Amino acid sequence: MLKNRVKELRARYGFTQSDLGKQVDVTRQTIAFIEKGEFSPSITLSLKLAKALQTNVNDLFWLEEDENHEK
Repeated sequence: MLKNRVKELRARYGFTQSDLGKQVDVTRQTIAFIEKGEFSPSITLSLKLAKALQTNVNDLFWLEEDENHEK
């Protein structure tokens, strides 16, 4: 399963789901599904999210079985 820090970083920067969605050209619902782990974003969307949240893709997304991942 793909895990992520989208919600954590979005809150840190004070973005609503709608704000972040507008920045990366998706709906609020898409952001919600990504945050809940119900949708795995494309590489392009992952890169856009990482840029908007001022991080890199590897720190934003990781596989659940990756025991070496550190936040």
